[in-house]
Amino acid sequence: MLSAEQNPSHRIRSFTRRQGRITQGQQLALDSHWDTYCLDADVDYDFSQVFGRVAPLIIEIGFGSGDSLAKMAAANPDKDYIGIEVHKPGVGHLMLLLDQQSLTNVRIYCHDAMDIIEHKIADNSLAGVHLFFPDPWPKKKHHKRRIVRPSFVELLARKLQPDGYFHTATDWQNYAEHMLTVLSAGTGISNASATGDYCERPEYRPLTKFEQRGIRLGHGVWDLIFRKEKVKAKG
Repeated sequence: MLSAEQNPSHRIRSFTRRQGRITQGQQLALDSHWDTYCLDADVDYDFSQVFGRVAPLIIEIGFGSGDSLAKMAAANPDKDYIGIEVHKPGVGHLMLLLDQQSLTNVRIYCHDAMDIIEHKIADNSLAGVHLFFPDPWPKKKHHKRRIVRPSFVELLARKLQPDGYFHTATDWQNYAEHMLTVLSAGTGISNASATGDYCERPEYRPLTKFEQRGIRLGHGVWDLIFRKEKVKAKG
């Protein structure tokens, strides 16, 4: 019998659908800008047509409020971003930011990220995948819900283009160690760290308010960056 890890039809969810309070502004954004920024999970898109150009495509899984994603998109207008988030308050907040800043290089899926990446993203097409501060599921009995697991690493290796990268960050040391072990065991990707473990935070990843507070209190943050190995030329 296949385990839940092996059988996609019994995939263990790494998130809970907690529906927080939606502010009036967020609801207005959802009502006014859904068709502009949100993609339909049932449609197969040519993203070069969605964005009107061919550019490096980066996915952020679970963007939360969307503040960091909006900052990255504004700072990197030469790149296109797809944010995936299941919680509508965060989706509405990101829409507000995109509209206020007239950002055109971001689209949103309000759906399960694993379903989107597996079924709606072409193999060898992503320049990068971001996973910032995922739920660490700290209780041992819940570790099976952690998103970074062998099947996730296999999916990354398929969807990233050669030299494309996966970047994750966490403020839970145990989860950082877990992710380092799982990612290092994967095939087709290699650690970008010169020391074989963690990386310094790249300038493109904005500091969140929560992270800045943690740093002031002496809390640690661990960044991991793994790259898909380039295809070696024959002969």
